[in-house]
Amino acid sequence: MALKVFDLQCDQGHLFEGWFSSHEDYDAQQARGLLTCPVCDSANITKKLSAPHLNVSHLREPSSQANAVAANPPAAAPARSTETAVASADHEAIARIQAAVLQEMRRIIRNTEDVGPAFAEEARRIQSGEADERPIRGTATAEERAALTEEGIEIMALPDFLNDDRLQ
Repeated sequence: MALKVFDLQCDQGHLFEGWFSSHEDYDAQQARGLLTCPVCDSANITKKLSAPHLNVSHLREPSSQANAVAANPPAAAPARSTETAVASADHEAIARIQAAVLQEMRRIIRNTEDVGPAFAEEARRIQSGEADERPIRGTATAEERAALTEEGIEIMALPDFLNDDRLQ
């Protein structure tokens, strides 16, 4: 399935990308209030003008993007004022880094096994050695998450928008 990748921005100025099955899918999610900023959770999101994006990351070397970011770190972001914000090289560098981080998080998630609602049970099985150690993801209630933490099992909540499986 071909995905549309849009540059989005919240009312707080955070830039991020959104992946949609079509322009209509973006419009429908926006109308239903499903789009939120991954940084501040603002629902006031606008689509920015952007060049077409082809999802060809699988054709690149895995570390080339990370090396480019490490070799060219951004300068500090300019201080905010009451003047109108304008794009600068620093702002664009930060946007590229944000996009690279989101892309890397999606890659990590794609390399996990989705165990669905059996997450807590499977995490315990892995912890006790009853199941092979491997990266897993799934769903857990607030009570299950609290219990896992109390048992010393490290877990982390993942934002739904990073899960590429939800688009299929």
